This record gives sequence, structure tokens and C-alpha cells, in this order.
Amino acid sequence: MVDNRIESDWSASSPTTVRLFSYGTLQDPTVQVETFGRLLTGTNDRLAGYATRMLTITDPDVLALSGAAEHPIVVASDDPADCVYGTVFEITPDELHSADTYEVDDYTRVEVVLDSGTRAWVYLAV
Repeated sequence: MVDNRIESDWSASSPTTVRLFSYGTLQDPTVQVETFGRLLTGTNDRLAGYATRMLTITDPDVLALSGAAEHPIVVASDDPADCVYGTVFEITPDELHSADTYEVDDYTRVEVVLDSGTRAWVYLAV
């Protein structure tokens, strides 16, 4: 299994922007406007050593916003061929906290290194 997770304490340096790797509903324009108050632009990237599964969402606010009961969730994989495609967005620390609020408790946020070498936050299965 590839472990792309890294230890990070970005709060100590208080950056003006952080990177968020999204593979699911945070790529949706409606979800972006409601969550961040704006449309995001990003760059395609890939996370190796992980696979996408589907998660049934029961939170009524998330259901109403996304319009879907099934959301993708990423899990670590023992298959080196597995990877997850998505988009890297540059957002503010406050917007990252808004994303934390949007994501349900089945997700946890960790920092990873993507195939491009970019360090980014991503939401994985707990």
C-alpha cells in the first residue's frame, strides 16, 4: 500500500492559501458557491494508492445541497494500480474550515502528496 499521507502543522505558519484535492461533490459549482461563496478554479491531479468507494449520505443539509444520496469516498488500497483522479483547488484556511463543516463525520481530512508532487488536503474514509 502506498502511504501518501504526510505529517503537517500548517496552522503554525498561517498560510494565506492552502490546497484541497477534491474528487467528489466539492467539484460541483452549486456546492462550491454554497460552501465557499464563490466558484473555484483548479488543476487536474491524481492520488496514487487509493480507491474510490461510494458512501450513503444521511445528513439532510448535505443531501439538499449536493442533490445526491451517494457520494464518493476515498480509501487506502493495497493495489498499487489504484488511483483517484480529481482537482486541486487553492483556497483560504477559512474556506478549508467551511469544507470541514460540509463534509460528514465519515470523512477525515489529511494532507497527502499527489502525483504531481503537490501537497494538498484531501478527505478520506475514517
